[in-house]
Amino acid sequence: MTGTQQLPPTTTARTRARAGAGLLLAGALLTGCGAEPGEIPLSEIRAETPPATPTPTLAPEPAVAVSAPPDPALAAAASARHNGLIVGRVFLTSDRTTSAVFAIAPDGSGAHQLTRPPAQTRDDHPDWSPDGTTVAFDRAGADSAGRIWTIGADGENAHQVGPLCEASAPDCTNEEEVTPAFSPDGKQIAFSRTWGSTDPTANQTQYSDLYLMSPDGTNAQRLTFLTNDKPYSGLVTDPTWSPDGKQLAFSYRTSATGQPANSRALYVVNADGTGLRRLTPWELRAGDRASWSPDGTQIVFTTYPAGGDNTPGGGIYTVHPDGTAIGALTPGPSDVVYGAAAYSPDGTAIAFTQAPVNGSAELYTMKSDGSNVAPLTNSPDHWESRPNWGTAVGTPRD
Repeated sequence: MTGTQQLPPTTTARTRARAGAGLLLAGALLTGCGAEPGEIPLSEIRAETPPATPTPTLAPEPAVAVSAPPDPALAAAASARHNGLIVGRVFLTSDRTTSAVFAIAPDGSGAHQLTRPPAQTRDDHPDWSPDGTTVAFDRAGADSAGRIWTIGADGENAHQVGPLCEASAPDCTNEEEVTPAFSPDGKQIAFSRTWGSTDPTANQTQYSDLYLMSPDGTNAQRLTFLTNDKPYSGLVTDPTWSPDGKQLAFSYRTSATGQPANSRALYVVNADGTGLRRLTPWELRAGDRASWSPDGTQIVFTTYPAGGDNTPGGGIYTVHPDGTAIGALTPGPSDVVYGAAAYSPDGTAIAFTQAPVNGSAELYTMKSDGSNVAPLTNSPDHWESRPNWGTAVGTPRD
């Protein structure tokens, strides 16, 4: 496959720490054979000798605050964008064992299936490239691990990106690569990688963190080390980029042995791996993929109450990137189940998932202030979710 790195197994454990207290180890690079000095092949990042992991700082306590003024350059770029199609995930079978990526216009017209997964395979977590020509997604089968794919906006040229290493490599046990997200300049894809042994008690794989790579699967590097010295502590997933490409927000869902146990929150990290901090309080239970407003002043996210994944009572919220001014866009207390939400490219609207208790999820849109809620899909026999709003083809990049 294009971009696949064939890494030989190794029994030599090597780690590297960057100079400077408090910095994350963002320089562990996947390079395969013939690595340059200072670079470490992925197969040599071993759990037996983990480097120390900095303790993430907590963003300021949520408070009522005046919205930060938008960056003039980002605001101008957002106003010049044209809203394109919305992609999402749709289940093709009643038992929800097969799902595909589909696309739909913002007015609810022209819904069509983009990917053609084999039976018992889930295509999930779609994300548009910034120019609106390509969709990245992950694909996992009943007997195959999650891998990242891309497909053209026309539904052609679907192909797998990676995997990063051979199954026989020491750190490729139970390895999965999922939840891809294009950077604003289209030059990188952030994604979640899990690997290692499994703990039935925690119901968790040993390690889970964010990685970056080029869209062809090369130049991969580890971005976070949140679980490096806390194995089985949780799942790091669903990255999303700030409009200027300098930061990423992501979801961290703790396991039964995590601290706190069985909880979830949003984190933020700089694109070079520094500045890791928790964005939302654990009590809010924020999760799934968040979305930055095009002017960079807000992040929209979804909350999930304790209980099963389809427990009502959550909501859709916004927060400033510094962790202040958390506010609800949906009414509470909620008697429905909410799912992931995403800003439109021009920042005026939000697409989101909503489902009645014991009912099927549909996609909706609303204005960015939470008003004018309107249904986007109406397919009771399916389950549409995980919207990602693309830019119309031809819109200039920032």
